[in-house]
Amino acid sequence: MAQALVVPLLERGRIPADQLLAVVGGSGSLDQRRGDLPAGIGLVAADDPFAQQVWTAPIQLLAVKPQQLDAVAETAGPVVGQPLLISVLAGVSLARLQHLFPGHRCVRAVPNTPALVGAGLTALAWGEGIDQGQRDQVRQLFAEVGEVLELAEAKLDAFLALTSSGPAFVALVAEAMADGAVAAGLSRDLALRLSHRTLAGTAELLDRRDLHPAQLKDMVTSPGGTTIAGVRALERIGLRSALIEAVVAAAERSRELA
Repeated sequence: MAQALVVPLLERGRIPADQLLAVVGGSGSLDQRRGDLPAGIGLVAADDPFAQQVWTAPIQLLAVKPQQLDAVAETAGPVVGQPLLISVLAGVSLARLQHLFPGHRCVRAVPNTPALVGAGLTALAWGEGIDQGQRDQVRQLFAEVGEVLELAEAKLDAFLALTSSGPAFVALVAEAMADGAVAAGLSRDLALRLSHRTLAGTAELLDRRDLHPAQLKDMVTSPGGTTIAGVRALERIGLRSALIEAVVAAAERSRELA
């Protein structure tokens, strides 16, 4: 997720590469990460003494697995002033962040992977002591890669389940629709391209016309036609219920990680 956020900012020239320091878990990850990141970024392993420099930065982005958080906190060196710590960790509360990083001002951010193409959604929840200038900095950072919302922290688990886990659910739908088209006679490449464009165009239509999904469904569902036959099949196998339960399960897992 850190890469999804930082790479677009570098590509647009919003942040100079030589002002970034990326710390990875171990030296074995360095070569792979060098290939993934633009040239010029400082890249070190966590066990390198130079990695301590990251704790002196005015803005620090925390993007590790929640299970690694305690170990990372133990490595935290002395801070300069009250730097901003922006956490994108699922389920980790502001209270816990502030306890582990008492010298920081903490922000919880919940972005999603469409940030890679500037179509992201990010929810922000503020910790204590964040002044207006710092809020503006954080908003501008995430506005570069998509839409930014400010939510009460209690709403972040549901937001994450829909927007951060949601792309995986949509990808499954896209793949399944393409499989269906292949079964009906289209080539694999054409089926995938048409599936992606159908989903993208439908999402844009819903958004730009401010349509309720049921309105769009009714627009293309004529009596006795092909679409109602497909909708009937989806209802029979429980697609609607499955997607509802997927979002609820993701939200519950986010709460468990806390």
